[in-house]
Amino acid sequence: MEQTMLTSWVGYTALVIFIIAYLLVIFEDLLHLRKSKPVVLVGCLMWMLIGYYELQHGVHGGHGAHSAIEHLIIEIGSLFFFLLVAMTYINSLQERLVFDSLRSWLLRKGLSFRALFWATGGITFLLSPVADNLTSALLMATVASAVSNGNKKFIVPAFVNIIVAANAGGAWSPFGDITTLMVWTAGKVPTLSFSYLVLPSIVNWIIPALIMFPFIPKGVPEGNAERIKMKPGARRIIILGICTIASAVSFHQFLNLPPFMGMMMGLGFLMFMGYYLKKKATRNGEDESKFDIFRKVQNVEFDTLLFFFGVISAVGALQYIGYLALVSTSLYGGLGNTYANISVGVISAIVDNIPVMFAVLQMNVDMDLSQWLLITLTCGVGGSLLSVGSAAGVAVMGVRRDVYTFIQHLKWTPVVAVGYVASIFVWYLLSPYMQGTVQAVVTAPH
Repeated sequence: MEQTMLTSWVGYTALVIFIIAYLLVIFEDLLHLRKSKPVVLVGCLMWMLIGYYELQHGVHGGHGAHSAIEHLIIEIGSLFFFLLVAMTYINSLQERLVFDSLRSWLLRKGLSFRALFWATGGITFLLSPVADNLTSALLMATVASAVSNGNKKFIVPAFVNIIVAANAGGAWSPFGDITTLMVWTAGKVPTLSFSYLVLPSIVNWIIPALIMFPFIPKGVPEGNAERIKMKPGARRIIILGICTIASAVSFHQFLNLPPFMGMMMGLGFLMFMGYYLKKKATRNGEDESKFDIFRKVQNVEFDTLLFFFGVISAVGALQYIGYLALVSTSLYGGLGNTYANISVGVISAIVDNIPVMFAVLQMNVDMDLSQWLLITLTCGVGGSLLSVGSAAGVAVMGVRRDVYTFIQHLKWTPVVAVGYVASIFVWYLLSPYMQGTVQAVVTAPH
């Protein structure tokens, strides 16, 4: 069936409209078209064509696509709800001025340009495993921009450093990036095994940072003495967020339940926390401190969530038609797992890493734990090679479009590539320990 569909009109049509949709995603900034719009439309359209083809040819009694979509919606739903809760917590922390307070604290320190270079990169690296790479990069880029006094010689390398740190920090945590979350929820890498990527991730960030450091201007920027205090309940929400992540891990690790259930339980607690904060603010006459949990949900980045739905639907359709099996045979069969995984990381700098990782998961490639850790690393940090290669890079480009551009980042790409190669070398040195301490993880059909 798959081979017939692959070489039929539906196979060619699906591939063409997928490529068109992805070109629209790539040129999102030029067209001012949200990336979710083309992929949601095309993802559903591809399945409509598959369903029509099966009815016309009597394939699987016309119900094969229906069963495949039912399986897809389980993956989409679990990750959708997980991300919804994570984004709601981030929005809540932003509204309680947690990130603004951190930014004002850094500004008041009166650090030099060179000290700020390390401070913003280091905080990004440590924050991204919990707050995700996009939020961390955007926050620290805002800080770097605020203290730069428009100094281009500081802004560009500082922004590149932040993007590399965000993607590297997100690579060693199940919650640091959508791709690591996908690998974790698919059961390819156990929770504790992500710790093997800490050292490769540090190397991936620190080597480019050391090379860029001499180019950072000396001197101290003009500081801003304004002090921003967190709103009431901010610390409680931080603690609740940590407990929510612990719940997700516990549901997955000890109860053998989907992690999103632990996240949704945390959302329930946050709802009650919001009720308490709202009542307290009303009682004290503090209208500016009122907390509306549903407004936080409303402000979630639904463009990202719907993009996620569209991409998984579209890639799932390509997998059902047979394209991913074809790519798997030529890529992994021809190059071998290691070189294929390294190549996939480079590809993720051009094509968004979410569909790339989902495609790899759907290929059913036979890989052990060390190889799954390699693809997690390369797919996470490969996006740093280009400014458009990751969500963090695209977000940071929006902070100072007049200074930090695709071309400005491209000038530092060779430096970032050195870190990419070095992190893979560290993975290579650690791979015998990965294989020796944990049983091989072999993919099973989804």
